Amino acid sequence: MKKVCLLLLSVLVFPLVSSAQENTEPIVLLISLDGFRYDYVARFQPENLSRFIATGVAAKSMMPSFPSKTFPNHYTIATGMKPEHHGLVDNSFYDPEKDQTYGIGKKELVQDGTWYGGTPLWVLAEQNNIKAASYFFVGSEADVQGIRPSYYYAYDGGVSNLTRVTEVFKWLELPQAERPRMITLYFSDMDDVGHRYGPNNEEQLSAALERLDRELGALFEGLKSIDMTINVIVVSDHGMADIPVDNFLNLNELTRNIPGRVVNNGALAHVYLENEKDKKKVIKALEKSAMPIHVTDVDHKENYQDLMYKDRIGDILIIPDRGYYLAWGSALPRIRQNAESLGTEVLGEHGFSPAYKDMHAIFYANGPAFKTGLEIETFQNIHVYPLICKILGLPIPEDIDGKLEVLEPILK
Repeated sequence: MKKVCLLLLSVLVFPLVSSAQENTEPIVLLISLDGFRYDYVARFQPENLSRFIATGVAAKSMMPSFPSKTFPNHYTIATGMKPEHHGLVDNSFYDPEKDQTYGIGKKELVQDGTWYGGTPLWVLAEQNNIKAASYFFVGSEADVQGIRPSYYYAYDGGVSNLTRVTEVFKWLELPQAERPRMITLYFSDMDDVGHRYGPNNEEQLSAALERLDRELGALFEGLKSIDMTINVIVVSDHGMADIPVDNFLNLNELTRNIPGRVVNNGALAHVYLENEKDKKKVIKALEKSAMPIHVTDVDHKENYQDLMYKDRIGDILIIPDRGYYLAWGSALPRIRQNAESLGTEVLGEHGFSPAYKDMHAIFYANGPAFKTGLEIETFQNIHVYPLICKILGLPIPEDIDGKLEVLEPILK
């Protein structure tokens, strides 16, 4: 792998040194490491990420939005809005106005911009005559407000990390008028291994992180050789928690007699009732269950009163207690078989309240715009958006939840 990385640098980077003109206009490369828990760097000491952090800015952790799932949180980072305000309220949810259920595996809906609220960074950039590019990021393949990045790819998990890195260098090699200044890049390695083995399998996590770190090292070293003002921000969407296989709860059994639609599973299930008048009866029945869950009535919680996308959130939310996870009955045998084949009694899951530290993500930044050797306190992921707007000179939309003053102090 080391030879591959060196070859990548020699082929892609060094031609840039002689051909690229000096460019002082700031570029932001936003990298997401899906499922990278806040404590992985301290535990495993990856060489390149550690060096990147030492000469830049690192947060003790970054707090995800609820639910701590991939789609809601990537899009929160991209828009500066909480899920209830940008519309992706979960990985899967029902929209009564469209009479459709959104799901991350439904390509035609994932690419339909009418599901997405807010103004993603790449849309804001394009609206202000700054070209954007994305090698995968939630929402970037959809025509949000009728706009996509100038350069983008529809998600394909089979594309290697080095192929993605290579494309970033190709974008940076473009003539200045065509070169993107807002770039997103996405890697799923740590989420994949975390789900399979849980976040406490040292051997598996260490091996996956070592590979990823080498690939990131090739990227970081290559960027140093380019005479441009490039600022790199590394984030993740959520953390990961161990869930014993025996603690997966049968959601079909729990909701068998509910008069309504049940959507999503895992750390949160949405119940969309056929008749609002049934709410008290359904809540009472769920609360009588012997399963370790708690039930939330959305209408009677202060936090849910000002939701822009309230109709996309179930009338009732079923939330398993910490250490438990909801699964459809048909999936339970497969879950057990997979665990047995991997020789593990636990799996890794997320989606739980950000109040649980193991759900926390990462934020690292390095580049000409940032101070060096700085560690900051935990903050919410809604604040990344206005920071990037500031670096690129973009107007900050008034309707976002993030505040520039939270992260502005990390800038030089």
